[in-house]
Amino acid sequence: MITPLDWNLILRLLIAALLGSVIGIEREKKAWAPGLRTHMLVSVGACLFMIVSAFGFSDILGTRNVILDPSRIAAQVVSGIGFLGAGSILLRGEVVRGLTTAASLWSVAAIGLAVGGGLYPEAVAATIVIMIILAGIKPLEERFQQRHKTHELLLETEPGRLSLAALEAALGYRARRITRYVATPGENGEMESISITLARLSPQEVTDIEAILRGLDGVRKVDRPGL
Repeated sequence: MITPLDWNLILRLLIAALLGSVIGIEREKKAWAPGLRTHMLVSVGACLFMIVSAFGFSDILGTRNVILDPSRIAAQVVSGIGFLGAGSILLRGEVVRGLTTAASLWSVAAIGLAVGGGLYPEAVAATIVIMIILAGIKPLEERFQQRHKTHELLLETEPGRLSLAALEAALGYRARRITRYVATPGENGEMESISITLARLSPQEVTDIEAILRGLDGVRKVDRPGL
């Protein structure tokens, strides 16, 4: 016979699945492999571990020479979930991808543990905060990442017309953003090729620099690779 306590614990599992799905849907939209079902499973699994940890050994509590620490199972979830998180982290060239999804899995496990422990307001609040971080903070993060992105400009100039000193004088304070300057002389007095790498500039600032360079004497062409 199912007791009121059993119904309460079943409700906890359902709530854990619901809260896990909220975060899983957001990750699913980003086309990450740990998506809706994975986040729901992690949340429900963590919730069940917490329930087992808190109630699974109640029949032997109080038995002579039996001492139990109900927090031990829950503690292992925190470290054990790292295996799933590691599987979502990828290294593509010099860029690490998947750290946010790994962190969301770890956070979903914490939500499941909170629901399993009956901390409903805290679990709901954590879900809301996590969704704000994943969806609401993303545009701000992309803006900061854009500032750290490097931009390369390729110029064709008349031989000897655009030295590094002349370039710095033309750009003014923006010249501090130049991280690389390579000039390749043309053969038989042909056009000189210059490659400039700029860092910590917004797209609009790079566009402004392009306009300045196109207006310099001796500059015949300015290109931005990839555009």
